[in-house]
Amino acid sequence: MQGSGDEEIGHRETSGLFPRYMTQMDARHHLDGRLLFMLAAAAIAGVLFWNTWPLYPLKLLVVLMHESGHAAATLMVGGSVDAIRISPDQGGVTLARFPPSILREIAVSSAGYVGSAVSACVLLYVAARAREGRWPLIALAGWCALVAVLYVRDAFTLAFVGGCALALGLLARYGAAWLRRAVLVFLAAFSSCYALYDIRDDLLHVSSWSGGTDADALARATPPLTAR
Repeated sequence: MQGSGDEEIGHRETSGLFPRYMTQMDARHHLDGRLLFMLAAAAIAGVLFWNTWPLYPLKLLVVLMHESGHAAATLMVGGSVDAIRISPDQGGVTLARFPPSILREIAVSSAGYVGSAVSACVLLYVAARAREGRWPLIALAGWCALVAVLYVRDAFTLAFVGGCALALGLLARYGAAWLRRAVLVFLAAFSSCYALYDIRDDLLHVSSWSGGTDADALARATPPLTAR
């Protein structure tokens, strides 16, 4: 992401009903053994098969989550988003404009990392509590469709984001409940892993991306601290 200026970048008493309801909810909606197993398996598979082609679409999807974080932060600080682009080499860029200031620059530049982490937490939360996982997948499909309509301007990103919206919608409509929850858990684990890899690559400059990283943007925006 590149930014700055014109750059790329009611309570009601329920007597005994409320405690009983809470007990039933806790019994149904929690990280049970199967869910924890799927979470661990997804994390391990993501690490062991990181560079294999089946994980390639998932990487691009997490990149989209990352760039969506930049877009959301830009809108929250009073800016505007011109476009979101995803490249075949797993790069991404958010073309944004916002009033220049150090705080806005820091907020928008760090929002990609935060967006990936928050997306992982939200996916894990809903996977643990959704009985069938249909509505979270519909929400994901709607998010992809919204991004495609509002911010996608190039053919590759449009094809990928549109394909994701279609695939997630079909899974929500026709997929088995266990498969829907498994996909949510895998996406949560994979997004967590990718966020860590992304931070490592940006800090250590492991990636071959030459357009400048979010870590570079944060370094430029943060004033140097000098000891006295």
